Amino acid sequence: MSLAPTFDDVESAAARIAPYAARTPVMRSRVINEQLGAEVVFKCENFQRTGAFKFRGAVNALSQFSAEQRQAGVVAYSSGNHAQAVALAASIFDIPATIVMPHDAPAAKVAATKGYGGEVVSYDRYTEDREEIGRILAAERGLTLVPPYDHPHVIAGQGTAARELLEEVGDLDALFVPLGGGGLLSGTILSTRALSPNCELYGVEPEAGNDGQRSLRGGSIVHIDTPITIADGAQTQHLGTYTFDIIRRGVTDILTASDGELVEAMRTFASVMKVVVEPTGCLGFAAVRNHPNRVRGKRVGVIISGGNIDTDRLASLLGG
Repeated sequence: MSLAPTFDDVESAAARIAPYAARTPVMRSRVINEQLGAEVVFKCENFQRTGAFKFRGAVNALSQFSAEQRQAGVVAYSSGNHAQAVALAASIFDIPATIVMPHDAPAAKVAATKGYGGEVVSYDRYTEDREEIGRILAAERGLTLVPPYDHPHVIAGQGTAARELLEEVGDLDALFVPLGGGGLLSGTILSTRALSPNCELYGVEPEAGNDGQRSLRGGSIVHIDTPITIADGAQTQHLGTYTFDIIRRGVTDILTASDGELVEAMRTFASVMKVVVEPTGCLGFAAVRNHPNRVRGKRVGVIISGGNIDTDRLASLLGG
């Protein structure tokens, strides 16, 4: 097993991905600040290439492939955002990409993955094990497996989002981060503990899939059935070995948000800030709204993890 990533790895990743990844904007809203009685800054990874933060980790990982690995190809499994990220990164480095995706993944995410040149292998997220499928494909075809979160290069790449945020806005009192498998949160911990060490750091996962919260409380990784939630990017069943170790040592707490709260956050983003955010990307902001006592009078950061949602699905959720 590789060594666990450190902030030095995030620094190296930032230089490595700079030619390929966007430096995403930081947005503010006077209306939201007044409602919460706080100064809130949003790191908008919905404006990242492929529409989500996942591109950072994928580029950092694939850019370090050997010539033999590049020729043989990469395999990844994902509900959508990591799929698109690996497919695009693979096309940049001329690496064949095989992506394992659930058959009910959002159509836009499947289409984009194929559009970037990825070969999509479908599975049933409720009855089949995507990790096992990925391992079998890697063994049978000689591919290199790049998992969506539990990989040192992926974690280091994801940590560059918070690094950019803190470079731009300085110290924060609190930072709220969406949590699925923990790649974004663990990378954020590496950057935040180095650049704003006194910042309270909260991971936020779907109420129906609070395995991370339960793992933190119990002291070991909890495995759950695939949760039923509109936050498809956080329908993970467990944290990773790397991510859990970093999270349990560096997070202040893990909070949850209900699907209804995610819809309300999506509506606020669309109506007040004029931005499209997918349900998973709303987790951090939903928790901020749900815990006003944790943010009042403070400088607060929120990472918007992605904006990939079908327009019909968006209209349906928002009641249009």
